[in-house]
Amino acid sequence: MTDSILSMIGLSKKAGRAEIGEEPVGSAARAKKARVILVASDAAASSVRRAYSFSQTGACLCLTIPATKDELGSALGRTSCAMMAITDIGFADAIVKKLAALQPEQYKAASEKLELKAQRMAQRKREKLQHEKNLRQGKHRAAEAPAKPAEENPPAKPRRTKQIRSKSTPTERFANSRPVKKGKGSGRKKK
Repeated sequence: MTDSILSMIGLSKKAGRAEIGEEPVGSAARAKKARVILVASDAAASSVRRAYSFSQTGACLCLTIPATKDELGSALGRTSCAMMAITDIGFADAIVKKLAALQPEQYKAASEKLELKAQRMAQRKREKLQHEKNLRQGKHRAAEAPAKPAEENPPAKPRRTKQIRSKSTPTERFANSRPVKKGKGSGRKKK
C-alpha cells in the first residue's frame, strides 16, 4: 500500500505540485501554498521539528508517513528526502486518503480536515468562475433590501462645483514668491 502512496507522491512531483527539501518547503509554507507537509519516518528530530514549525506558519497539515528517507527520495527521483510539501489540494487530499486507508487511527482526522478544505476550495473556485461569467455577461446582484420611499430619504445636498481659477500670466502667479536657491554646482561655468 505504501507503493501507491509513493507513486502518487511521484506523480505530484511530475505535475510540478511538490516542493522537495527544507528550503523549498519552508518558502511554500510561508507563501501559504503548501497543503500538506510530508516527513519521512526516519527523519531527524530537528527536521521533524522544523517541518511542524513550517506547518504552523503555513496553516497546513504536517504528517509523518510510513516511508523512509530513501524510499521517499527514490519516489521523487533523489537519493533521499526527509521532507516535502504538496502544493495542490487534489494531490494532497488523495495522498492523505490513501494514508487514512492504510492506518485509519493515525490519519483519519487529517483526512477529514483536508477533505473539508478541498470542498471549501472547490466551492470558492465555482463562485469565482460564476462571478467572472456574470461580469462578462453584465449581470448584477439582485438588490437585497428594497429601496426606501422618496419621502423618507433626506433631501440631497447640493453638489460642490469646482472653482475655476482665472488664467493669469506667469509673472502674476509668482509675484510674491521667493527666488529659487541655487544648489551645489549650479553656478559653474561651462568650458
